[in-house]
Amino acid sequence: MPPSSANVDIRRVAVLGAGTMGSGIAQVCAQAGCDTRLFDAQSDALHRGMARITDFWSKGIAKGKTTVEQRAQWQSNLHLRDDLGAAVRDADLVIEAVPEDMKLKQKVFGDVDQLAPPEALLATNTSSLSVADIAKATHRPHRVLGMHFFNPVPLMPLLELVRHNHTSPEALAQAERFGKRLGKTTITVRDSPGFATSRLGIVLGNEAMRMLEEGVASARDIDTAMRLGYGHPMGPLELSDLVGLDVRLGISDYLNGKLGLDRYAAPPIVRKLVARGELGKKSGKGLYDWSDGTPRERELP
Repeated sequence: MPPSSANVDIRRVAVLGAGTMGSGIAQVCAQAGCDTRLFDAQSDALHRGMARITDFWSKGIAKGKTTVEQRAQWQSNLHLRDDLGAAVRDADLVIEAVPEDMKLKQKVFGDVDQLAPPEALLATNTSSLSVADIAKATHRPHRVLGMHFFNPVPLMPLLELVRHNHTSPEALAQAERFGKRLGKTTITVRDSPGFATSRLGIVLGNEAMRMLEEGVASARDIDTAMRLGYGHPMGPLELSDLVGLDVRLGISDYLNGKLGLDRYAAPPIVRKLVARGELGKKSGKGLYDWSDGTPRERELP
């Protein structure tokens, strides 16, 4: 009798999307010893993603946390691909990390379903969208689940696993084993709008933005209150900038539409900033000014 898929080690991983999340996921997979393929259709995005990874490793060497030998080994595990078929054709696990757009994700999963081995585990890094709806694009919904990583992926210890009604126990067990291999603490949640983390995080972030709009306190003081008063490693406004205000707005609108609750309605300030292209750290400005790479107070519109 062949071994259960739950007990099969994942050796080859394909990560789809070379943005901040995708490159971070590929990095930790390579560090865990997996033969890792980072895919993006845009060669520029691939090279930017690889540059982020290399920069992280180089800083680790400078701080004495990483050796040159480790970096060489990790680099040998990581391969860039601009052809989807080449990236997934022999993968044990495919992790999708493309933008939060349901139609786009369904297109990606439909394509991967045709190209990846039938026994491969397919995971989405969505932070809020329905995993069941994404799985409908495949002929293997029992092998589809959510693997929600957190930014920055190499440093954040949590991995939120999301099971929908058709996710098999074997697929979930395999994902749990893989999360432990990456050094992550896994939690398992039912497929529902926003899961556990985004549903809570959006409420906190939106309320912090409303307080900023109302002049209750400065951005710095609101964030300091949560860091020192509640032990959060980062304040909700700085975190929103790090995640991306466009991403936060999309999640707010999705949850508000699905749940119909005012607490998920996006504050006007985030709509104004997104409309101006001020998306947070990645654009240089957001709730803070990030022009020198660190958050500084700014006058908001």
